[in-house]
Amino acid sequence: MDIRYGNHPEDSKFYNTEEIREHYLAENVFVEGEIKLTYTHVDRVIFGGIMPINTKLILTAGKEMGVNYFLERRELGVINLGGDGIVTLDGVEYILESRDGLYIGMGIKDVEFQSTDAKNPAKFYVNSAPAHASYPIQKIENKKANRVQMGDAATSNKRTIFQYVHPSVCKSCQLVMGLTVLEAGSLWNTMPCHTHERRMEVYFYFNMSENTRVFHFMGQPNETRHIVMNNEQAVISPSWSIHSGVGTGSYTFIWGMAGENQEFTDMDFVDMKDLK
Repeated sequence: MDIRYGNHPEDSKFYNTEEIREHYLAENVFVEGEIKLTYTHVDRVIFGGIMPINTKLILTAGKEMGVNYFLERRELGVINLGGDGIVTLDGVEYILESRDGLYIGMGIKDVEFQSTDAKNPAKFYVNSAPAHASYPIQKIENKKANRVQMGDAATSNKRTIFQYVHPSVCKSCQLVMGLTVLEAGSLWNTMPCHTHERRMEVYFYFNMSENTRVFHFMGQPNETRHIVMNNEQAVISPSWSIHSGVGTGSYTFIWGMAGENQEFTDMDFVDMKDLK
């Protein structure tokens, strides 16, 4: 498990490109036949990719977590981005087709992932946050996710937000997770940008062509930085940072949040004149 420590915004101002990428960017999220996770000390969120090929992959807790099993004191959100897959929870199987999601509450001991077809493997993207209570497991098909239309073609950010782990869909302790699809010709994931000091966020960009790049903007509004991201990479966004991005071509992204509340609309928008 890759460990990332929290960084003060005053320190982050002085990072060069390599240092910004080292602290905030997760470059290799999916590795064939492996569970690849990143543990950030920002609200102690864990995120990453699980890509089984020929054998099951079992989610376990390491020394970094100090518990007997992964979900002893955590909850987990899953969205499958690949071929059909199976998640087995304490012996019960849940079949996830492409873009189906799954919420797993605290207390589930045995968590296994497998692909239905090794030639078209499942790609399970996961977000996990500390939990204080146990809520029921819930499979969330893409068609049953809560849909929200936002943006406008005139500002190049017309998009559909699919809310998976969200109060309107299922109960969770603090984890909120969903997927956003931009319409043709729209390249900004959100603008005007915003912060929310009450929640951190992780963005995972995917469904990009080989030569497409996303310029992910971060930092305080008056001291912005950017990270150039390739397909299937994730970025940590601390609560003090803006999180906005624009692509050189089409892309889709998954967002996951954890913090003080689960209000999707709780945002502190930044006036364009204040961006520097």
